Amino acid sequence: MPPPFKYLVSFFFLIVSVAASSATNSEMIVDKARDRAIPINISLPAYNEHCSQQTKCPVVFINAGYGIAHTDYQFAADIFTAKGYLTIAVAHELDSDPALNRTPPYMATRMENWHRGVVTLKFLVTELSPRYPEYDFTRLTLFGHSNGGDIAALYAAIYPKQVSQIITLDHRRMLLPRNKNIRVLTLRGSDYPADNQVLLNEDELAQYPVTQISIENSRHNDMYDGGPADLINEMKKNIKEFLLY
Repeated sequence: MPPPFKYLVSFFFLIVSVAASSATNSEMIVDKARDRAIPINISLPAYNEHCSQQTKCPVVFINAGYGIAHTDYQFAADIFTAKGYLTIAVAHELDSDPALNRTPPYMATRMENWHRGVVTLKFLVTELSPRYPEYDFTRLTLFGHSNGGDIAALYAAIYPKQVSQIITLDHRRMLLPRNKNIRVLTLRGSDYPADNQVLLNEDELAQYPVTQISIENSRHNDMYDGGPADLINEMKKNIKEFLLY
């Protein structure tokens, strides 16, 4: 007698879950020049058969908020892998690093932290691009929450020709790029304002491919996997819509 249908369905989803988990690799990459061991999570896209050196698939770096694990943005990583991105989540803050400076002006006092993150991302691009030749490391998508969004925005300022898209979750210190070749989505929490000129004014929004969306009743510190389900679903919806274009 064949097994009941419900057991076949359960077995199918078990196989899918095992396959999905095996596509994510946690590792430590050492930047010998800085004597820095960098924890990363690499997730291959669900369907990558069409990725090749002739038709390269996109790459996204996930940059966590300060004090939040780089693995705590799975809701975003799942979207990117489903869309065909090689997804790399990066731990920027190590125990040996100085604490994030709490004294304004942050564009000056936090620049050391952000620049260290930029150097880390550039190092990872150099290290990983030969390993994954079927993915395009020359036109990155950068995703970042809070301080991770500040790092992403600084990277785009320093290497504008190497960035195609930025998605930030309520970053508040580093200016967003004003660049017609870089698409930007920034999702804004409702409990803290951004610093002066971080966001674009209405005239600038008419000139540049930047989308700024305020999410009502949302907290800055909730914009990760541990946040309320309604907030996570709203962020997922906006990110999916942004990636359609």
